Amino acid sequence: MIGNLGRIGPARIFVHAAVLLIVLLWLLPTLGIFVTALRDKDQIVASGWWTAFAGSSRTTAARLDGPDKAKPDGANFVISGTLAVEGGGKIQSFGLRVQEPAAYKAGSPAELENGETLTINSDGSYRYQKNGAFGADARAKRVYLTVATPPQFTLDNYRNVLGGEGIGQSFINSLTVTIPATVIPILIAAFAAYALAWMEFPGRAILIALVVGLIVVPLQMSLIPLLRIYNEIGQLFGVSSKTYPGIWLAHTAFGLPLAIYLLRNYISGLPKEIIESARVDGASDFDIFVKIILPLSFPALASFAIFQFLWVWNDLLIAMVFLGTDKDHLVLTAALNALLGSRGGNWEILTASAFVTIIIPLLVFFGLQRYLVRGLLAGSVKGG
Repeated sequence: MIGNLGRIGPARIFVHAAVLLIVLLWLLPTLGIFVTALRDKDQIVASGWWTAFAGSSRTTAARLDGPDKAKPDGANFVISGTLAVEGGGKIQSFGLRVQEPAAYKAGSPAELENGETLTINSDGSYRYQKNGAFGADARAKRVYLTVATPPQFTLDNYRNVLGGEGIGQSFINSLTVTIPATVIPILIAAFAAYALAWMEFPGRAILIALVVGLIVVPLQMSLIPLLRIYNEIGQLFGVSSKTYPGIWLAHTAFGLPLAIYLLRNYISGLPKEIIESARVDGASDFDIFVKIILPLSFPALASFAIFQFLWVWNDLLIAMVFLGTDKDHLVLTAALNALLGSRGGNWEILTASAFVTIIIPLLVFFGLQRYLVRGLLAGSVKGG
């Protein structure tokens, strides 16, 4: 085995270890969110998600029956009954002080002072015995129980989130924002990339330089000017500033330069002979684009679609600026942010909301991931 590791080489071993670490760093939190969202509220508070399949234990208080329930048993007096354990579960141990709830094991008699003996079984039945009469004015004894609860999984958290917390409407709003804001820049960028890669026209070099320059402009610097321009145009045509077309255009404006740059690099790397042969056969630029360029560019288009979709889906800033925070237009990220303020202690609500938020990006990523590497590496080798 050591010889095999030596043949692999330390560099490759380091790469494999780094990839494994990245996968674990990504997988473990996602698994924790998923498991926590399916757990019962009380168990979430009592123990971590990694103990979900082993059950949990909690401490609860109960009170025995009073001295009026005592019955003689030979020379002794006995109080017996069954403790009602709230939330169910099996009693593991018990104690007489809140600081020591596990002082005695369930089923074993506990020798107390004044000749008293207390036995509490795992099913909650108990026997409290004294070698004399109980005082008539004595209070019912309080005991503290350590209760083992079996694993409990439920879908109620998701029902509450999708129905009662408004996450369902925010989910629809996010889809309404994300799908057009992903498709529109891809379509525009594909046409523009083909024109900049294979068509000769005046000002082509200036447009390429402008596209590269726009990539480095920070989003925060262009956000307010873009919003002002959109508001002025909206006032001119009598359109409200808080609309879906506004946020579609905003995401298109921010993502378009990078999309054009990446797709142009890919398209310009396609074999030149294919384009020239099509032109010799009399094909127009539109026919070449639709029948040749688009099918060959699918890996690059899918790669950009993944990044654009993930960015728009997880966006909070642009959504709050162009859509606002009213309930009818609130996207998932904004709704989850509101829950952090109003439900900061309700982990079952937060984790279910978080998993609802990430499930769509996960499906998109795994559905298109086979094209991701091909798209990222595409265009690195130029055609003839």
